[in-house]
Amino acid sequence: MAHGFVAVRSCSIGYTALAAAGDHETGSSWMIRLSQVCKSYGHTQALAPIDLEIPAGETLAIIGPSGCGKSTLLRLIVGLIQPDAGEIRFEGALLNPANVLEARRRMGYVIQEGGLFPHLTVRDNVSVMAHYLGRDRDWIDARLAELARLVGLPAELMPRFPAALSGGQRQRVSLMRALMLDPDLLLLDEPLGALDPMIRYRLQQELKAIFAQLGKTVIMVTHDIAEAAFFGHTLVLMRDGRIVQTGSLRELAGAPADPFVIEFISAQREPMAQLYRVLE
Repeated sequence: MAHGFVAVRSCSIGYTALAAAGDHETGSSWMIRLSQVCKSYGHTQALAPIDLEIPAGETLAIIGPSGCGKSTLLRLIVGLIQPDAGEIRFEGALLNPANVLEARRRMGYVIQEGGLFPHLTVRDNVSVMAHYLGRDRDWIDARLAELARLVGLPAELMPRFPAALSGGQRQRVSLMRALMLDPDLLLLDEPLGALDPMIRYRLQQELKAIFAQLGKTVIMVTHDIAEAAFFGHTLVLMRDGRIVQTGSLRELAGAPADPFVIEFISAQREPMAQLYRVLE
């Protein structure tokens, strides 16, 4: 598709600039690598020194209790905050304040409430960065139509403002915006957490199909272990700013690295077990 090619080509130009701007490694099969990355807010340690590699083309789900550092980790990767120590590499390039804005153009970021600008229409919310980067109107129109088909958003919603959309529609728009520039990496922070169960279930199915179709690297933060197992090739379980264990749900349950692993899994399994007992 011609318009998709333009987006990929522009990203390649940005990648050259990024590689020139910072230390770069070649021949790596991973999209993101963190080495001894840590972050504190005042005297509170949000993230202990951690190491993590995320292969290209895979979906990684970060799980753990509230306040364990999941969102901090995501914000560090997308460059919204800087680590106190350690290094983060994106497609081989060492991220730093000089090149993080260039790198961020190749990342799509979705947050729980969508993060849409209330004063902009759906169309303008999705295309805001494309306008900023000077994409012409024909390219923007074609890309908007392509993404609306992909996420199942009716065309008649394009002139509406976020307040006139349902929660599910706002998340579809947020996903469109994240995908507008055809990013290499998609990051989602509790993207379905604020939705009611029926809409959440439907969007889970649709999102998984979209991820499979696009073949992008995806990092998703969720507190729901069932959702993590549904989406993720690999799960990363965190606690108190540390990675407790990585692996599939079967690996975590079958060979827990710490008693907390079983505690966390059991805490989410028991409510469903109680429901089934009521229904018997």
